[in-house]
Formats: sequence, structure tokens, C-alpha cells
Amino acid sequence: MNDQTYTSRDLMGWLWRDYLKKHIWLMTLAVVFMVIEGSTLGALARLMEPMFDRVFVAGQEDALIWVGLTLIGIFVLRAIAGVSQKVLLTKVAQRTAADMRIDLLERMMKQDGAFHQSHPPGFLIQRVQSDVNAVGDVWRAVITGAGRDFIGLLVLLGVAISIDPVWALLACVGIPVMVLPAAMAQRFVRKRAREARDLGADLATRLDEVFHGIVQVKLNALEAYQTRQYRDLTGRFIDTEVRAAFGNSAIPGMVDILSGLGFMAVILYGGSEIISGDKTIGQFMTFFTAMGFAFSPLRRLGGMAGLWQIAAAALERIRELLDAPVHLKDPAKPVTAPVGTPEIKLTDVDLSYGETRVLDRLSFTAKAGQTTALVGASGAGKSTVFNVLTRLIDAQKGSATLGGVATTEMRLADLRKLFSVVTQEALLFDDTLRENILLGRTDVTDARLKEVLDAAHVSDFLPKLDKGLETLVGPRGSALSGGQRQRVVIARALLRDTPILLLDEATSALDAQSEQTVQTALDRLSKGRTTIVIAHRLATIRNADHIVVMDRGRVVEEGTHEGLLAQGGAYAELYQLQFKGNAPTPVASQHAKAGGFFNRLLGR
Repeated sequence: MNDQTYTSRDLMGWLWRDYLKKHIWLMTLAVVFMVIEGSTLGALARLMEPMFDRVFVAGQEDALIWVGLTLIGIFVLRAIAGVSQKVLLTKVAQRTAADMRIDLLERMMKQDGAFHQSHPPGFLIQRVQSDVNAVGDVWRAVITGAGRDFIGLLVLLGVAISIDPVWALLACVGIPVMVLPAAMAQRFVRKRAREARDLGADLATRLDEVFHGIVQVKLNALEAYQTRQYRDLTGRFIDTEVRAAFGNSAIPGMVDILSGLGFMAVILYGGSEIISGDKTIGQFMTFFTAMGFAFSPLRRLGGMAGLWQIAAAALERIRELLDAPVHLKDPAKPVTAPVGTPEIKLTDVDLSYGETRVLDRLSFTAKAGQTTALVGASGAGKSTVFNVLTRLIDAQKGSATLGGVATTEMRLADLRKLFSVVTQEALLFDDTLRENILLGRTDVTDARLKEVLDAAHVSDFLPKLDKGLETLVGPRGSALSGGQRQRVVIARALLRDTPILLLDEATSALDAQSEQTVQTALDRLSKGRTTIVIAHRLATIRNADHIVVMDRGRVVEEGTHEGLLAQGGAYAELYQLQFKGNAPTPVASQHAKAGGFFNRLLGR
């Protein structure tokens, strides 16, 4: 996250330019209704003079009727104008919030893997949901209240000045004293609100981790620990919110005190003029009503200054995400993606995460239409190869080509249309089984869908589901078993029918029966495709056309299963360990240099 600070002027300019300007006509109409509603306060204040002087003092009965009718007319007009402007501005606020959420989601989906590693899901959810909601709530309060109150304040001050400018000056004499304390209070509120937004993101991240890892929480008896962590964060959040509320309420509090002083000054000065007959009771009541009405919107406007600072703190965080640079972009002059089944080639690829070197001059070729297996210890860089090929992250040096075309020379959408990926996570969405396979496609016939379901062995368990393809699979596919989830993902890949297949430990978490079923589906899926497989268990890759052994981001061996065994190197040592037990072998003794590799592979 960058450390740029945005002023209120910057934020308002951005909000207007990117979100509010498109609703200019709705806002203009709302302002008209605001003017009408705000002006009715001035009309009510003006009505006090004839009400007291003609009706209550002079006893003019004819004045009683028109004063009463005027009064009800003012209230009806005020009600219509108030409802109209609130509806219009709420519509603007909701549309603005929706546009902001969509922009945030779109922007964050364009970010690379490094961005998402440093910004956990809970943090991003807080920004998209809670921060935008905070802006929307405050924005509705500001635009539906501030405009009306500002107009009402101007009209009421005009009425007060028309009665007696000196009285108006006395009533407002304390307002300049508020300027400095109000500015300090706003800075305090902005800082506290910024802290509260960050703590809210921490709370959301903690909840996201607990709920997604609930099984591990239970198995490791971490309930008390997680509750304590969440309680500590919540306590800090509450303290920050209370301090922000104090700063926010300080401004209206100052208005109250200074309003009292102003009214006292008017009563002391104006009372003598009424007693002497220079002013009538009606004039005093008009002035007193106008100023009473005026200090009420002034108090609300003071409170809205604090509310704006709360919204500004949320807007800062939103703007930071929207301004975060997108490193993965389409080339200025994209090249057409290769046609057919392409060869994959990596040449001297270097990639580092910070100071950690992940790929070190990595080079190998996966021939078109064949299966290439990647073998190596955890952290050897196997999954990173997949990320580089699909441009989830770009390498700092070297090149990756598909059919002779560099991945960085193609449009991202065209590049990723070449790949189907099946991983051990088998991520499904909380939707129906059908939608998890189709993923929004509407061009798939029933015959084609049945063909895919049969090939992926989804048809084997489909009759056991109450609603068949319309069954909800639950969050992350939790309503299905691991083997069932894998088969759904394979069906999805079959439907995509891409020329390249990436398999990352696709059967590692399955039982023997499920593994056999899934492996059969994978074998069918990989036919005629350029396939790259990541696997620790050599039984799943013995029939691979080519095997690449990796260590610390480098290729240390490559060849076929039989050829690598004959070499008696790192791969042969791994084979002995997996299938012959841990007893010393002649191969192992002749290749002690490979020992460090396998110690890392086995976690020793």
C-alpha cells in the first residue's frame, strides 16, 4: 500500500470526476428540491411576525385564516421537497457505491500474485464492502443534509439580517472563535477514522482466516487463542471508534455553547429595544425563530464536518487500491496467440520475491502434445513455473514462449484461453454444480455437457445428489467430497478444451479409490494436449514423456523415467526412497551430492 496522502479537495475532485459527474441531472433536480425545502424554514420564520403582531396582538380575525393556510401550505411543500430530494440523492449514492465496488473488484482482479500475497482476502473484502458502505452512509447523510441545511442557513440568516443586522451580528459573534478548534477536531477525527478502517481490515482478515481454517482451529484446540486475538483487536477498534466519536461530537458541542452565548447577547440587547417600543414582539419572534432554526442546521453542519472526515478516511483507502499500479498489462502491440497444440519453452528465467530467489536461470522445453513432469522439493519453484506461464506474475529475466510466441507478447485474455489448470485445491464457487462447470457459458449443448460429465466421471456421483446439476456445492465446494470436487474441476477443464493442461498435485489429497478415478479422467483430459504435471509421488508420473527435476529454481536433471533411473542421480535416489524404503543403496552411496536435495524434499 502506498503512503500517499490525499487532501479533502483531492478526494472530492476525484469523487466528482469519476463517480458523481455522470449523475449531474439527478443531482441538479435534487438541489432544486433542496432549495425549496431549505427556503421553507425562512418562510416559517417570516410567518411569525404577522402571526404575533396581527393575530395575537392586534386580534385581526381575517389574518388568522390566511396565516393558517400559509402555514399548512409551507409544511406540505416542505414534505414533498424533502421526500423528493432524499429519494433522488439516495439513488445517486447507491449507484455511486455500486460503481465504486465494481471498479475496486475489477482493479484487484487485474493485480498480480505479489499484490494478493501482501493483501489478504479479509483486507480486500473490508475495502470493497465496509469502506464503500461507510462512504455511502456518510455520503447520503452529507448530500441529503448538508445541501438542505446550508441553503436553509443562508435563507434564515437573510431573514434575521432583514429584521436587525445588529441582532444578527450579536447572535453570530462567537462563530469565528470556532474556526481553529473545529479544524483541529477534524484532523483528529480523520486520523482516528483512518486507524479504525485499518483495524476493521485486520478484524475482517482474522475472521476470514478463522472461518476458512475452522477445521485446523478445532483440531489444534485454537478456539480460546483465536477468541483472545479477536477480542484484543476488537478492544483496540472500540477505543479508536470512541475517540473518533468524541472528536466528531466536539464540533456540534461547541456550536451549542456559542449559540447560547449569542442568544443571551440578543436577549440582553434586543429586550431593551422591545421594551422601549423600537421593535415589535412579532419582529423579535421572527428573529428569534429564524436564529433558532439557523443554529440547528449550523449544528448539523458542524457534525457533518466530522462525518466527512470519517468518509475521507475510507475514501483514502479505496483510492489507494484504485491507484495501486497494475504490473500485468496487455502489450502495446499484441501478437496473435499460437494455433494448435504449442510447444512450451522456458529460457534462462529468473524470478525473485523480494530477496528470495525462486527461479534461477531456469530452462527446459515441454514438447507439443506430450506430458512433461516437474519434480522437486517444496520451494523448488515448480508452482512458480505455472504462474510465469499463465502470467500471474512476470519473471524479471528470461523468456517463456508458447509455440514460439512469448507470453508477454500476447493479450492476457488470449494467453489464458490456452490453459486449463487442475490443482489439489479444486476451488469451487458457492453456486450450483451446473454453474461451477459452465462458469457463465450459455453456448454448451446438453449433449456436450453430458459428454463432459461422463468423461470426468461426474456422472458416477450425480444420481446421488438430490437436485443433480442444480445442487448447491456450498462454500468452496464443501458439500462435495475431495474426489468429487476434483472431477468437477476436470469437467470444467474438458469443457474449456484448451491446448495446454497444467496439473498441480491434482490427486495428492485423495484416497486410493478416488485417486484412481480422478487419474483416469486426467489421463483422458491430457490426450492430445501439451501437459505439464507437478507431482511428489512418482507413481503418478512414471509414464510422463519427459521429467524435469528441479532444485532451488534450477533444473538439475531431465529425461525419461527409465533414463533418469539409469543415470543414478537425484531422481533415482528419490525413486529408491519412495519405493524401496530408506535403506542405503549403491545408487545412494555413489551420489552423496544429491543428499541435500532429498533432505529438503523430505523435510529433513
